Amino acid sequence: MNVLDNFLEENIPEKHLIKLQDFLLSGGIIINPLQLLSLLIIAIFSFEVILLILINLLNLDFISLILPFFIIPLFISYTLIKKEQRINEIEKESPDFLRRFSSVLRVGLSFENAMENISSYSSGSLYDEIKRTILEIKMGKNFDEAWNSFVIRLNSKELKRAFTIILEGRKSGTSLAGVIEDISNDLRVMMILKRERRSAVMMAIMFLVISAIIACPFSLGMVSIYSKFMSNLGRTSELISTAVIAAESYVIIHSILVGFIIGLVLYGDLKKGLKFSIPLTTIAYLIFYLISNFAGNFLLY
Repeated sequence: MNVLDNFLEENIPEKHLIKLQDFLLSGGIIINPLQLLSLLIIAIFSFEVILLILINLLNLDFISLILPFFIIPLFISYTLIKKEQRINEIEKESPDFLRRFSSVLRVGLSFENAMENISSYSSGSLYDEIKRTILEIKMGKNFDEAWNSFVIRLNSKELKRAFTIILEGRKSGTSLAGVIEDISNDLRVMMILKRERRSAVMMAIMFLVISAIIACPFSLGMVSIYSKFMSNLGRTSELISTAVIAAESYVIIHSILVGFIIGLVLYGDLKKGLKFSIPLTTIAYLIFYLISNFAGNFLLY
């Protein structure tokens, strides 16, 4: 492990490692990026060795060797989902934090002392970010820069708008207690509406997921079985020989599109569908592969 870590450190530019570290932290995953890459390489290599043994024993297709590489997109998807969960947690904590923040400001504490006072007795993703911001300020970073970095790390349009208003209010010297309380109430209503919107479209999303990982891979997997059966009988044709490739392509394209549609339905943003497309495509292809290569043996028996 140490040898592999040193090799990766020497050959991967530091800026890429920093980007990977930031990506992991955005999902709340605290691990050295070099150790993560080493673990992924070792895991893929181990699965490849196991598959080579199974290929020789069970006469499987050598295309099976691509399966261990699905670990990478699955981990990326897992991190993206953790990132989304973290954002949701921060958004859920924000109205309560702002309400308490407003109350502490009314007592007479300064802006910085109020932040420190609240974060000292609370826990959660939002309060972790606040503690980090306070630490940056104590280490000499400009307050506005530290606050802007804090807003960027939250990675939420609603919170960015709310905390930007708070910063501008602090600059103008106005009384912030009432403004922050109003923002807290607005955020609370916005979060309720957001949850109601997700609940309203959940049935449609479940239908899309079922079509992507069950209906489509199963039906096209059976088409693949039929094509292989006809080929074994010697009744080959150009249509039969290309049916498997066409089925594989359709499963992949369909799953990717379903993921982007889910992102559009849930968030109104196609780009956010990427975190759904990756696991849907991976799971759908694995199901298709298992059905097309192994289901035929069960049907014969």
